[in-house]
Amino acid sequence: MSETDPRRWKALVFIALAQLMVVLDATIVNIALPSAQQDLGISDGNRQWVITAYALAFGGLLLFGGRIADLWGRKRTFVVGLIGFAAASALGGAATGEALMLGARALQGAFGALLAPAALSLLAVMFTDTKERAKAFGIYGAIAGGGGAVGLILGGFLTEYLNWRWTFFVNIPFAIVAAVGAYLVIREPAGGRNRSPLDIPGVVLSTLGLVTLVYGFTRAESEGWSDATTIGLFVGSAVLLAAFVLTEAKVKSPLLPLRVLTERNRGGVYLSLGLAVIAMFGLFLFLTYYLQIVKGYSPVRTGFAFLPMIAGMIVGSTQIGTRLMTRVPPRWLMGPGFLTAGAGMLLLTQLEIGTSYAGLILPAQLLLGLGMGTAFMPAMSLATHGVDPRDAGVASAMVNTSQQVGGAIGTALLNTIAASATTAFLTDNAAGATTPAAQQLLQLQGMVEGYAAAIWWAVGILVVSAAIAVTFINTGKPGAGAAAGSGTGNGTGAGTGEGVEDEVKIPVIVH
Repeated sequence: MSETDPRRWKALVFIALAQLMVVLDATIVNIALPSAQQDLGISDGNRQWVITAYALAFGGLLLFGGRIADLWGRKRTFVVGLIGFAAASALGGAATGEALMLGARALQGAFGALLAPAALSLLAVMFTDTKERAKAFGIYGAIAGGGGAVGLILGGFLTEYLNWRWTFFVNIPFAIVAAVGAYLVIREPAGGRNRSPLDIPGVVLSTLGLVTLVYGFTRAESEGWSDATTIGLFVGSAVLLAAFVLTEAKVKSPLLPLRVLTERNRGGVYLSLGLAVIAMFGLFLFLTYYLQIVKGYSPVRTGFAFLPMIAGMIVGSTQIGTRLMTRVPPRWLMGPGFLTAGAGMLLLTQLEIGTSYAGLILPAQLLLGLGMGTAFMPAMSLATHGVDPRDAGVASAMVNTSQQVGGAIGTALLNTIAASATTAFLTDNAAGATTPAAQQLLQLQGMVEGYAAAIWWAVGILVVSAAIAVTFINTGKPGAGAAAGSGTGNGTGAGTGEGVEDEVKIPVIVH
């Protein structure tokens, strides 16, 4: 699609709609899970697989999905991903038992792994003018950041007033509209395919390595870090990923050329964004439990309680990020953005049973949303920094992979920290709770104590994320020329209009 083709903005509508659907699905099912579990007779031990099956397929297949997008073409991959996601959602909504539900969730994850990198890479190759690119990625970043909270609201409404099955069926109209619109509107630039042979050993090793890693963290959450199988999964993942790195260094057409990760700007984005997502789970996880269990909010009311964060993300991404991206280097948006989000998290460490929503939770969410929105926007754009259009799919997959793995780590790590702090608090204070009322109060105090302890870790992680962004990312503010993603493929930013200080003179093909 040429720079002057007016249809690129129409295309953005359908790309954003597809992204919203994928992000919504990550949280909408959480709200519906208790009802679905009861209807389908899923045991407590297996209920986590409704979430885990999706996460494993999505996280494990993202690199493969990005490479398929480069090979088939992003438009075709995008449409196939949408149709497949809709079909898998229909299966999930119609599930009559545990096996069909888990299979549908794995299929959703697999098609999501096609869809997500294709969507981001389409933006990278269609929006090459610096100012237009800033606006497009601002919108995309706001949806990527705020969609999860929208999922809590929508999931609450559908579960409370209709039926849990509608949390799956709702994806179908989203997918059909986005697929038809994309088919009619999107045109890819010529020469955007990468027809190199598929790196089958790389596909197998990366998929198995990532699936094992994500499952290791998921198991750590339920079985503990010292569990023999958990340790075995981490060791196995390390071996598989090390073998993947060795393979990629030797094969002619690697799935993930290693020079992608050695380009400091993209490497900095993947690392800082992955860490920030770990911290984000601190908010979604613990604030959801706090509002529903401690404060007694209904699912719908809980969803609405997250609206200030969505508003903050939209403002941070479309107003602050978009307006400043063409004026200041990306690190001076990402670093302060993560620190602002950290300040919001810092407020939440003060949570108590009687904490006022308006006095503490609302301003904390606003700060977190503003900070994340401001940081996400340049991060999404830099994911394809200096990359040849033929490799935009793999580059986009890497940023999705860092987020997916970050989410899995965040859930396990922060849940474990919270559970340990709660147990320690209950042990230390059990003697004083002699009546049922006192014991119930102690349980609530212990939960809040656990959330606060985990959120302290989230604050620290966001500070580290900011430090990485400021240290690693050294590209200057975008010039008036073409943006990253329309470069010559030398990976140094040449031809992209982005001045790079201390440029790394390494040829790169983004993952």
